[in-house]
Amino acid sequence: MNKISLTDFVDIVSSSGIPKVNKVLEIKNRDDYHPAFDYWRGMREHIIEVHRNSLPKAQIKQGVSKANHPNKVANYTEIAEAYHSWWGKKDISWFEPVTGTFERHGVAVSVNPERGLEINGIKNLVKFYFKTEKLTKNRVDIITFLMHYSIKKAADKDIVMSLLDIRNKKLFTFTNAIDLKAALTAELAYVSSLLG
Repeated sequence: MNKISLTDFVDIVSSSGIPKVNKVLEIKNRDDYHPAFDYWRGMREHIIEVHRNSLPKAQIKQGVSKANHPNKVANYTEIAEAYHSWWGKKDISWFEPVTGTFERHGVAVSVNPERGLEINGIKNLVKFYFKTEKLTKNRVDIITFLMHYSIKKAADKDIVMSLLDIRNKKLFTFTNAIDLKAALTAELAYVSSLLG
């Protein structure tokens, strides 16, 4: 079974033509995941730690110290400031997130929201979006649909599937507007044919 991340799958689905082929081949030829090459790992884990341990909101800014290279400091600072601002006066508490997979045609997409956050009394499974690239409606719909489809049965029925665009301080939630299962299954058939 070939495994790919949700982020990689969304990048593939959002591409067309030669860039789509190149993205799949890049994934095929990429070395296995190693934490040392995960750009946002330090900040992601710090935010989780703050919520899991019920630390004050001000602690988010300490995440900048997790930048393991001087070139990361500016980006980590931007994310810490944006997340701190997004948190604002919201009442946020932690719960353990549920994960899932979307499997078709011998390919498994890991669907792993990193955070379970109860925000002002509403439970959200939250995937973070760190990229500077504009977050399109298409990407939001794919990510929240896959979260809903792959996790909802295993999760509390009242949990909302969400994607947080940190830089723009905007939380998007699953709207159930369209069933993407057939289209995403076809995309995995395509991916499978290229992964071999």
